[in-house]
Amino acid sequence: MLALAVWTAALLNASFVPATLWAQSVACSESVIVQAGETLSVIAGRTLGNQQAYPQIVAATNAAAAIDPSYRRIDNPNLISAGWKLCIPGESATLQPAAPSNAGGPVNDSSDSNATDSVENAAANSANTASDDGRPSIEEVWAKRMTPGGPHPLSIDYLRSQTYPGSPITIEQTLTPAGNYSRYLVSYLSEGLKINAYMTVPSGEKPASGWPVVVFNHGYIPPEVYNPLERYIAYQNAFAANGYIVLRPDYRGNADSEGEAMGAYGDPGYTIDVLNAISSIKAYADADPNRLGLWGHSMGGYITARAMVVRNDIKAGVIWGGVIGSYTDMLYSWRRPPSAVATIPQSSRRWRQVLLDQYGTPAENPEFWATLSANSYLKDLSGPVQLDHSTTDEEVPLLFSQNFYTETLAAGKPIEFYTYPGDNHNISANLNLALQRSVDFFDKYVKNAAPATTSADLSPILPPSNTAPVSATVSTTPTLPAAVPTALPTPVAGAVPQG
Repeated sequence: MLALAVWTAALLNASFVPATLWAQSVACSESVIVQAGETLSVIAGRTLGNQQAYPQIVAATNAAAAIDPSYRRIDNPNLISAGWKLCIPGESATLQPAAPSNAGGPVNDSSDSNATDSVENAAANSANTASDDGRPSIEEVWAKRMTPGGPHPLSIDYLRSQTYPGSPITIEQTLTPAGNYSRYLVSYLSEGLKINAYMTVPSGEKPASGWPVVVFNHGYIPPEVYNPLERYIAYQNAFAANGYIVLRPDYRGNADSEGEAMGAYGDPGYTIDVLNAISSIKAYADADPNRLGLWGHSMGGYITARAMVVRNDIKAGVIWGGVIGSYTDMLYSWRRPPSAVATIPQSSRRWRQVLLDQYGTPAENPEFWATLSANSYLKDLSGPVQLDHSTTDEEVPLLFSQNFYTETLAAGKPIEFYTYPGDNHNISANLNLALQRSVDFFDKYVKNAAPATTSADLSPILPPSNTAPVSATVSTTPTLPAAVPTALPTPVAGAVPQG
């Protein structure tokens, strides 16, 4: 074992992860040389047993490079080259998130923590008003959007008050075709920002009305790490290979998209980018504007649910491991692992405490908190929804999907719910089964959708006072169709999503 002690002063040089988030020392258990074609996530999976642990390799390598020039500093985790020497932290010295000096302790990750603990942790994580990560504070972001007497920028009413013109889709780069579809890197405009996206278009004879469309909303990945050609490839292939145009937006500030990456839960920007993506792809010459669905994973499920109660032209939505609890659920029933929290900038985490300071708790001000949640507007869902969730999801509580399911049934809207016992947040062990269910659902409600009809006016439904969640009764082994039109691809290395 290479005993290389690295202290806090060296960690301050690791720009990828703020130094205050990491423990004070780490030892390299081994050094590895990057091989041709390898990504950091692949190396993390091989050496640490977890592809999502690559930030630990970045921080350890940058710290090692500060005192040993044989290690190659990593300034952009998307860009590493064969021959680089990397530091793999040891199990006993693996970098762990450390509490900021003004915090009362580490983020609580216990599933039996009470509500008070959650609020106190939110306060501990956001004790300072100013952002320490170079991004605008959440108060500044909201102030730019708020008008006297107008809705809060996080509310559904705010999203409904805006317009989403989108723009023509611009082909930025034509990629090598894959199987029966073409691939492109494209861009469109959202609030004046150039937003990039990965788009696939089926080959062959186009239907008279155009190809049906799936807008694909990815989960949280650190914006500076996100690479549109590395993540979710097998997932998107499933729809692309079965006759859908698929558009996966790189939300603002992610990869090379313009704008600040402020996260989805405390800022409406990511949702607005998707709402503009919908308008943009509907105007694309090869697309059928009347046959469009949304797919979302984790944070992308949150975006999908919001879009479906804001627009009435989305035929159906599929949500995997979705952050689709109410804002009250998100406050009191969500404990993310410290390793996940450490990758999220402070400016993107402060929304909880700022809302509590300004508006009180959900018990004190239920009407305000209800306006923030898509769950309060489920009678306005634009189409059927399918939920897929692992019963042992380590990132997002199953409770979120259970509550969304029962609330949607109560609203009189069609919904399916599949659980996957013992699987992970990405449903990796049942990937092809879950993708088959998603393809079948879109085939039924999007590809073979009935002609559009005029939707009822959109209006909120305020929920009753907080009650204990009702556990949904769901089918986990429905009868499967005899065949899927095209065989679903096997997951590829480096395609594991996060968030």
